[in-house]
Amino acid sequence: MSLVRPTISDVAAAAGVSKATVSRFFNHRERLLSPDIAARVEAAIAQLGYAPSPMAQALSRGRSRLIGLVVADIANPYSVAVLRGAEQACREAGYLVMLFNLGNEAGREREAIEALAGYQVDGFILNTLGRGTSVPDAVAAQGKPVVLIDRRHAGMQADFVALDNAGAMAQVCEHLLVGGWQELLYVTEPVAGVSTRRERAAAFGACLRTPAAGRVFESADGADAALQAALGALRKRAGSKRRAAVVAGNAVVTLRVAHAVRQLGWQFGTELGFVGFDDPDWAPLIGPGLTTLAQPTGEIGRGAAHCLIERLQGLDGPARQLRLPGRLVVRGSSAGG
Repeated sequence: MSLVRPTISDVAAAAGVSKATVSRFFNHRERLLSPDIAARVEAAIAQLGYAPSPMAQALSRGRSRLIGLVVADIANPYSVAVLRGAEQACREAGYLVMLFNLGNEAGREREAIEALAGYQVDGFILNTLGRGTSVPDAVAAQGKPVVLIDRRHAGMQADFVALDNAGAMAQVCEHLLVGGWQELLYVTEPVAGVSTRRERAAAFGACLRTPAAGRVFESADGADAALQAALGALRKRAGSKRRAAVVAGNAVVTLRVAHAVRQLGWQFGTELGFVGFDDPDWAPLIGPGLTTLAQPTGEIGRGAAHCLIERLQGLDGPARQLRLPGRLVVRGSSAGG
């Protein structure tokens, strides 16, 4: 048995026809062929065991049935869950996903979009770092449909799918305030240039009953001493008669806060209340269990895929926005007083 994969040229030679004739046969244009020629092509295909390349067939029709997905960091559980939801929806619609992981490296967005475009993807789903102009410029150069996840890009009109940040923060703050936590601190990664971080910080301020009831602290990677100092200042402001709690902007910040609390020798739920955005698998294992705001990551991925496929199927009109609700998962870190 030959290990050499037969080609369309082999089929044409065996049938005594041109490659264009074989291509017409595969593209269901038998009406352009006589019954005798069609039968010869079919017999040659069976004899050689030839199977056409799905990519070549798709490209011949102007579509690759590939969707390019760019994620900020594949090590982030959020990215993994979004990818899973998007891939499932794409597969159900007959598309395959090609993934490019940025690894949180600034400036790789253009490289990612150009690399995926080289594989003739039909469109893009982008969960990028959300900074700079490289993404809008690169997308404009490709001229393909795009859906953004979680983070917007200034001046870029595209369908957008994300958590309802205002509604989620309202759930979190109301839960803490009703539970007797009067002095709050919102800890976030640096907000400059990242739309989601800005939205959550603004929503936090809007949820407070009095401006003095909460503050925002931007936690930079590696600045452990500064975070411990911010937590100490929070407890000092609360004094002996008010209870202090932290809201963490994502799972990365939650880990930083957990480390700082351990270094300070405090306990969640007693010395410090806590609620964090994102619900990682390890949240129930820290202290009395960390209360979290779980994002609908699978639904976000599926929603983005559906938006893009609708555009690929010809849907026109202005950019759309899909905001999905979060779910509060209550554990011991936010126990009421």
